[in-house]
Amino acid sequence: MEFTKTTEAASQYDHLEQMSVSDLLKHINTEDKTVPTAVERALPQIIRLTEVVSQKLKAGGRLFYIGAGTSGRLGIVDASECPPTFGVSHELVIGLIAGGDQAIRKAVEFAEDSHAQGWADLQAHAVSKNDVVIGIAASGTTPYVIGALEKCNKEGIVTGCITCNEGSPLAVTASYPVVVVVGPEFVTGSSRMKAGTAQKLVLNMISTAAMIQLGRVKGNKMVDMQLSNNKLVDRGTKMVMQELDISEKEAQQLLNIHKNVRSAIQAYRNETH
Repeated sequence: MEFTKTTEAASQYDHLEQMSVSDLLKHINTEDKTVPTAVERALPQIIRLTEVVSQKLKAGGRLFYIGAGTSGRLGIVDASECPPTFGVSHELVIGLIAGGDQAIRKAVEFAEDSHAQGWADLQAHAVSKNDVVIGIAASGTTPYVIGALEKCNKEGIVTGCITCNEGSPLAVTASYPVVVVVGPEFVTGSSRMKAGTAQKLVLNMISTAAMIQLGRVKGNKMVDMQLSNNKLVDRGTKMVMQELDISEKEAQQLLNIHKNVRSAIQAYRNETH
């Protein structure tokens, strides 16, 4: 199959500067509605990748996301949300971006063009065969990401990817490719839009399902979340109240002592049985 960058194809809309705000937003929304369907078509690939991620994490390995620009930032967002949401170590899911942490806020020119730097960044975290590395690149052509995955393959490290172009170099390189074909963007080539949304959805699916597989959710509750603000303390209190059928005051006292929903529930049950 000949590789064509559908993410770079001309927008289905033209003369955008002549549109009203209302028309602009309606058309963007129309395009955005197609993204979940594109993700659904990739579900078999997402399932295979998530299953291997879950296996590696259960065996004590780590999950790495590696990308450049918007793709790199999305990986960092997903990785950074795992500790507060699921109570896991900051070292369990690690997001890396071309150009380093400064590139999270400001683009670092040409950082994504280095074929060797991605692997160097992974080595700084002592990546090994126990881990899994997911490259994220809407275009599927980013040297920083492709070079990293090629080296991982040579070292026997499991590789996956999230891209939006079928038959891309990245999709061919990854052992577990996820290809979500979203088509042309509303603004031609602006892959922070539909492609970015698709990547965010897939990242949410992978990390959430993997954390549930690790036992970090009970029923449908985030029982291991970090109680890092008043909103989350209130949510945790309600969880404890509902699970144990106790008063708000008792639940608050338990949380004050144990600092964790799961621990509070377990301690109460141990004391009452």
